[in-house]
Amino acid sequence: MQIKDAVVFITGANRGLGLAYAKAALAAGAKKVYAAARDPKSITLDGVVPVALDVTQPAQAEAAAQACSDVTLLINNAGISRGSGLLAPGAIDAARAELETNFFGPLTLSRGFAPVLAKNGGGAIVNVLSALSWVSLPGAATYSATKSAAWSLSNGLRNELRAQGTQVVSVHVAFMDTDMASHVPGDKTSPDDVARQTLAAVEQGAPEVLADAVTRQVKQGFVADPPAYAAAR
Repeated sequence: MQIKDAVVFITGANRGLGLAYAKAALAAGAKKVYAAARDPKSITLDGVVPVALDVTQPAQAEAAAQACSDVTLLINNAGISRGSGLLAPGAIDAARAELETNFFGPLTLSRGFAPVLAKNGGGAIVNVLSALSWVSLPGAATYSATKSAAWSLSNGLRNELRAQGTQVVSVHVAFMDTDMASHVPGDKTSPDDVARQTLAAVEQGAPEVLADAVTRQVKQGFVADPPAYAAAR
């Protein structure tokens, strides 16, 4: 599909990668961009339509799909990280919170918008994942587990939505220059660059985006011995 004249719905669009997606979609000629966030007053970008949405609330997700019935591209961007290991105090609560946003949020939005996309010609769904969908770091193991679940979700949606002509794109990226990774030292990928790569992948019909060198290295490590996901970290 083409981004020009598309109608785009973006979750977590008030900052970071979500804001970059909104800017990139407008620059590419999207006909309309719905920018969703818990607080619509936090949406300050000119040219978008603010939408109040907490992705952990199924009723709000369903209402958004009904109200925005012209959408042709859904970008499931909203995500959280509680920075927890699996055996750390509070890990269960952290994992549940991350699952609600990182897994059940995209699942609920995708289910709600699937018939909308079918009615509008098929369109596409983008799920923002991570290099940590494939490997686990000690300080973010619960987050990794939820992103791994979201990767499986993306693969399942791709299979189930193929018949209605809906493309599903998984976006894998390591550390980006956003608030979520502000505590991490070193070089980080520009969210604007990730947004451009993603929209190009949608137009090319690609199933996934490997947005930076670290992510590409991790995926290549699948065939190493031991594989990247089993190596000590």
